[in-house]
Amino acid sequence: MTAEIYFSNNYRDLCEQQGTGAGFQFEFSCNRCYDTWRSQFEAYTGGRMASWVGKGVNAAWGMLGRAGSGMSTAADGLAGAGYGSARDAAFQRAISNAQGHFNRCPRCTGYVCNRCWNAGQGICLTCAPDTAAEAVAAQQRGLNDMVAERAYTAGQNAGQSFAVNTPRQLVCPQCHAETHGSAFCPGCGNRLAQPDTCGSCSAQLPAGAAFCPDCGTRR
Repeated sequence: MTAEIYFSNNYRDLCEQQGTGAGFQFEFSCNRCYDTWRSQFEAYTGGRMASWVGKGVNAAWGMLGRAGSGMSTAADGLAGAGYGSARDAAFQRAISNAQGHFNRCPRCTGYVCNRCWNAGQGICLTCAPDTAAEAVAAQQRGLNDMVAERAYTAGQNAGQSFAVNTPRQLVCPQCHAETHGSAFCPGCGNRLAQPDTCGSCSAQLPAGAAFCPDCGTRR
């Protein structure tokens, strides 16, 4: 009967089946802060031996001008024959060691490192945050909310003097610079969306008008 496998979604397989670096190693991560812990590397002798055999066979056949693909394939088969069971056993050992570095939260069922564990409550810090830290964070949120509310009120008061009905052009029609609602273009000085008014009756004058259409006064 196969033993139950834990850490099914928060580990990374770093194992190598063949080559001089053949061996087993696994990296486990905390579900809360994502810090990682790696198991101790365990060499896979079968994979290393197969690599050495394959290199020796290829070298020998190469000296004879022949290809040793058949022997190399056999060596690869030798490496893979016991790899699966050896990896599973190494994985079980790695999990046993990892359980000393991680805690399983009974509420959210996540695995967290010791720094993310509320030992006093027996639950992770996501489910049971540190009280002192939450108090400090709440004070800062309250401060920020009050400052934001006062700033909003100050903006409302300042808005009372803003001429909301005054026509504005946000892009200068002459040089296409952004005007930010100013009366004159900051790029070329062109007068922007500020209609001329009659000096006599204060009526707005159409562009290019020589006389006021309301009182007939010459511009």
